Amino acid sequence: MNLNRLLYLGSVASLTALIFLCLAWELWLAPIRPGGSWLVLKVVFLLFPLFGILRGKVYTYQWSSMFILIYFTEGVVRGWSDHGLSQMLAQIEVALSMLFFVCVIYYARAMKRLAAGV
Repeated sequence: MNLNRLLYLGSVASLTALIFLCLAWELWLAPIRPGGSWLVLKVVFLLFPLFGILRGKVYTYQWSSMFILIYFTEGVVRGWSDHGLSQMLAQIEVALSMLFFVCVIYYARAMKRLAAGV
């Protein structure tokens, strides 16, 4: 398997896992309020880059690399301030957003070089 394919799969897997993590976190595992919270709506914003990532669109990879930093920041803040299961879920969110960030940066770079013929 070549590196570009691995980066593509890493970005798709990490974004998909982040979507499911946020849903489970805010609805069942450790919501801010019992029974779920409106914070689950943060998942909607993760759906915006999903189809472009699945199709391998370089522009989506570029802007989503900056967009994912919002989720990284949320994970760092909640990992620092929350306790118990919520803290662990925040740390997983940080890891998934870091994995996504690295994969999309290197994938976009590789595709731009490929398109330039370098």
